[in-house]
Amino acid sequence: MAIVMKTSLVRLAVAAVVGICTGSASALFLTSLEWATETSMSHAWLLWLLPLGGALVSWLYMLYGKDAAKGNNLLLDRIYGGETAVPLRMAPLVLFGTIITHLFSGSAGREGTAVQMGGSLAEMISKRFKLSGAERKIILLCGISSGFGSVFGTPAAGAIFALEVAALGAISLESILPVFLASYVGHYATLAWGAHHLHYSMGTVPPLSAILLVKIAAAAVLFGLAALLFVKLTHKLKAWFTKLLPNPMIKSFVGGVIVIALVYLVGSRNYLGLGLPLLQHSFEEAAAPLAFLWKTIFTSITLGSGFQGGEVTPLFVIGSTLGSALANLLAVSVPLLAGIGLISIFSGATNTPLASFILGLELFGLKGYGWLYMLIGCAIAYLCSGAPGIYSAQRARRYFKEMWH
Repeated sequence: MAIVMKTSLVRLAVAAVVGICTGSASALFLTSLEWATETSMSHAWLLWLLPLGGALVSWLYMLYGKDAAKGNNLLLDRIYGGETAVPLRMAPLVLFGTIITHLFSGSAGREGTAVQMGGSLAEMISKRFKLSGAERKIILLCGISSGFGSVFGTPAAGAIFALEVAALGAISLESILPVFLASYVGHYATLAWGAHHLHYSMGTVPPLSAILLVKIAAAAVLFGLAALLFVKLTHKLKAWFTKLLPNPMIKSFVGGVIVIALVYLVGSRNYLGLGLPLLQHSFEEAAAPLAFLWKTIFTSITLGSGFQGGEVTPLFVIGSTLGSALANLLAVSVPLLAGIGLISIFSGATNTPLASFILGLELFGLKGYGWLYMLIGCAIAYLCSGAPGIYSAQRARRYFKEMWH
C-alpha cells in the first residue's frame, strides 16, 4: 500500500512539473505568436517572404529534425508503444517553425505546436526521473493535455483531449488524475505569465424545440462533411507535394508561392494566419457562404506543403464560418450556430467528440439547452466525418470500426 501511494505521489509530482514547464512554454509561444501575427498584419509585404521562410524551416528540419518531423503522430506512436523517443529538439524546432509560418502569413494553427512542445518536455522530464515505460506513457499524455489546455485556456478539454485522442493507446485509471492535474497546472502557469485567451459568446440560447433540433442536426451533418473535406484534402496535398517535390525545401517554397497566388486570386488576406478576425466576425453576423471553403484550401495547402503549425484553430474558423453562413439559411441564431460549428468540426476532424463537447462548455458556458445543442452537433459531426482524422497515427476510429464486425 505504501509503495502504491508513493508511486502515485511521484506521478502527480512529475505531472505538476510537466504542467509548469509546458504552461510556461505555451506562454512564451502565445506571446511570440501574438507578436508574429501583429507584425504580419502591419507589414503586408512579409507575405512575399513566405516561400523563403518555409524553405528555411524545412532545411532546419532536414538538418536537425529527424524523427521530430513526424510531429503529433510521433507522440501517438510513442503512446501506442513505439520505440522511437520524442526528442527534446522537437520543442524549439516546432516553436520557431510556427512563428515563421505566422510571421510570413501562412494559414495554420497553434495546437500542434503546444502539444508537441508539451510532449517533448514530458519525455525529457520522464528521462530525468528515470520512469518506467508505462509511467512515461502517462507523463507523455500529461504533456499533451497541458499543451492543449494551456494554449486554448480550456484545461478540462485539454485533459479529455489527451485521453480521447490516444483512446486505446495507454488509457488507464492511473492516468486520469495526473493528466487532469497537468492540464490545470499548465493552464494556470500560462495565465501566471500574463498570457491571455480570446472569449466568444453564443448569445441568447433559444428554448428547446423539435424544429430547432432538426436544423442543428442537419447543420451537424454538413459540419462532419466539412471536417472530412479538410482531412482528406490536407492528407492528399501532403502526399502529392511529397511525390511531386521530394525535396522538403522546394516543397515548402512552392507551397508558399501557391498561397501568395491564392491571396491575389481571392482578393483577400482574410484566410491567412490563424484567421481570428474571421472567427470573431462569424459570431457577429453571417459569414460569406464560401469563407469556410477558402480557409480550408489555404490551410490545407500551407500544412500540406510542409509548413509548421496546428490544424485546430483553422478548424475552429472553418466551423464557425460555416455555421454562421448556414444560420441565415436555416433561420437560426448566428452566434449559436457559429459556436456549434466551431466545436463540431473539431469533433469530426480529430475523432474526439467528448473533448469537443467539454471544449464547448468551457468556451461558451452552460446556458439553457446550449449543452444539448452542442452535444448533438459534436456527436453527429463525428459520425458523419468518416474514418480518417487529422492525426494519421490515431487508432481509435479503426478500433471501433473493427468492433462492429
